[in-house]
Amino acid sequence: MADRTIYQQLRDFADHLNPEPPLSPHIEISQGQILIMMSPSGTHDLVAAVITKQLNRQLPDDLVSYTTDIEHLQVGALRRPDVLVIAAEDMDTPDAIDATAIRLAVEIVAPSHPRNDYVGKLHDYPAMGVPHYVIVDPRDGTALHYWGIENDAYSNCGKYHFGEEIPVAEWIIDTGELPLYSKGNER
Repeated sequence: MADRTIYQQLRDFADHLNPEPPLSPHIEISQGQILIMMSPSGTHDLVAAVITKQLNRQLPDDLVSYTTDIEHLQVGALRRPDVLVIAAEDMDTPDAIDATAIRLAVEIVAPSHPRNDYVGKLHDYPAMGVPHYVIVDPRDGTALHYWGIENDAYSNCGKYHFGEEIPVAEWIIDTGELPLYSKGNER
């Protein structure tokens, strides 16, 4: 059975799933697996909101920053970045957005599943053609910016600590505005 056929079967099955809290209603598909995530913590959502606000202040009128599902049929992946930048004209799809339209994907590491951001999405995003990928980790106050796709992998990586600015394309993410997870309030 072809990979695309397997992906479509997983996609059809995932469309019928309705996870109960504390699982998130957002389901991802990667490397032949359905992934059901835990709902993020308040700090996780706050970090995503701060980054979204920062980016929206810098984006031209034809680009927007928000979150939704992104999909790449040839890669067989369905992902939901915490923050993404996309052309406003590409937002008119009823379901998932074609990943090739994404300019930037940002993931906020959740302590319950960091491997998904550091390994799974680091594998999928360059294969999906996402030109910039930023991982923000409120567990230890670090961030990584990946860019430059060669052979379906990122060829460049910059490491940052909270308090530093991350230059991404023509935008800046100011990590000095981002909170850390507090002890005992992590998910």
